[in-house]
Amino acid sequence: MFPKPSPFLKTNTYAYESAPMVKPTGFREYDARWLFEKEINLMGVQALGLGLGTLLHEMGVKPELATGHDFRSYSASIKYALVTGLMAAGVKVKDIGLALSPMAYFAQFALDTPAVAMVTASHNDNGWTGVKMGAQRPVTFGPDEMGQLRDIVLNGKFRYADGGGYQFVENFPDVYLADLANRPKIKRKLKVVAACGNGTAGAFAPKLLERLGVEVIPMDTDLDWNFPKYNPNPEDMEMLHAMAAKVKETGADVALGFDGDGDRCGVVDNNGEEIFADKIGVMLARDLGKLHPNSTFVVDVKSTGLYATDAALLATGAKTDYWKTGHSYIKRRVTDLKALAGFEKSGHFFFNAPVGRGYDDGLLTGVHVLEMLDRNPDKSMADLYADLPKTWGSPTMSPHCDDEKKYGVVDRVTQRFKDMQAKGETIIGQKIRDIVTVNGIRVTVEDGTWGLVRASSNKPELVVVVESPASEANLRAMFAAVDGVLRENPEVGAYNQTI
Repeated sequence: MFPKPSPFLKTNTYAYESAPMVKPTGFREYDARWLFEKEINLMGVQALGLGLGTLLHEMGVKPELATGHDFRSYSASIKYALVTGLMAAGVKVKDIGLALSPMAYFAQFALDTPAVAMVTASHNDNGWTGVKMGAQRPVTFGPDEMGQLRDIVLNGKFRYADGGGYQFVENFPDVYLADLANRPKIKRKLKVVAACGNGTAGAFAPKLLERLGVEVIPMDTDLDWNFPKYNPNPEDMEMLHAMAAKVKETGADVALGFDGDGDRCGVVDNNGEEIFADKIGVMLARDLGKLHPNSTFVVDVKSTGLYATDAALLATGAKTDYWKTGHSYIKRRVTDLKALAGFEKSGHFFFNAPVGRGYDDGLLTGVHVLEMLDRNPDKSMADLYADLPKTWGSPTMSPHCDDEKKYGVVDRVTQRFKDMQAKGETIIGQKIRDIVTVNGIRVTVEDGTWGLVRASSNKPELVVVVESPASEANLRAMFAAVDGVLRENPEVGAYNQTI
């Protein structure tokens, strides 16, 4: 029998090489993330695979699964450890090799496999690993499934089964790219920066854009798992700044930036203006809403209030549903509501039938941005951005907070703002208009300025976002007010970036 995992084992010891280590906090709300070697070892990954296979049997899902891995020095070894566990549980594994997360999701359809397990640390820094999993295409696991998996793995409740197997699927990226390129070419002459941060998307994004007929300016597309220039994360200002500089240098019409596993896309316009993803979502919703009137869109609580107020979007008959942040939450909500699309401020965009298959795909997002430009030949990316009502928004800002403490901090912050509202206290000199607690807390004052605090679903961090439709001064004042409440909690550390 496979041993029950330990929460901690010291490296460079007999025990570390002889037993599985799995830190419990690695089981997140909707996927799994660990610091490799510090929080999980290869035998721990085997335990995860055995647990996932056990869960598939318990769910009554046919034990067939597609897997792939991102471009990090250790991802392939982690994938093969995962595969051995899956096979021991009787799962037939189809391995698509080096891949993007959306490529693995696509494999569920193209290879007709019910389940998926993509080995990726996503946008997390080097040292992290993780697995994105699902068994009901196109959705991925949520808290219920992750809770079940956590219980199976940590308690060693493994079920062995015969029938496991392994098949490597040759040239699968070509199938994926051919599917994305199976559409009319872009008629407009466009010069496009493809920024990949030396991550996995560098192997695939330029090829797709070239097939669509645009001029491609590659930027950091050589694969390098050291990520020598910046972490491939289009939500980080460092990457956006680099994209803006490239646009100004080359005179490009737009820059598209892809994260480490290719399920997100960031955009910089032809003036070098960095457009946060929630604003791109509003622009795409406007565009798609004209083609598909009376559509429903799902957005996360970190996103701009324009989805609910923009006159041009409302004129298409669009309805917007604000929901929990997280790719699995939004993906499932899009499916349940049969929404046309879902948009996260992080750049996870989910295009549902007839414009997608319901999962998040950064390359497909880039395609929709280019098609939007194609349908508006008299307008630049900057023009389309300027057409939006003006708001002042922050990037996603994340102060450190230990996984074991972050949810308690959010609970205390939530109660603090609720008490302020009950007592009639003001924030930035205004009364609190409303409080939304669907995911953390979003506090809005009378002029529509709002601030959000939630626990990160994938790192030991909190998440802070602020926006004002009134002024930059109110934006900064709201950030100061929110941060002031956070600083009442000594568990909250330094930010990764601020305004």
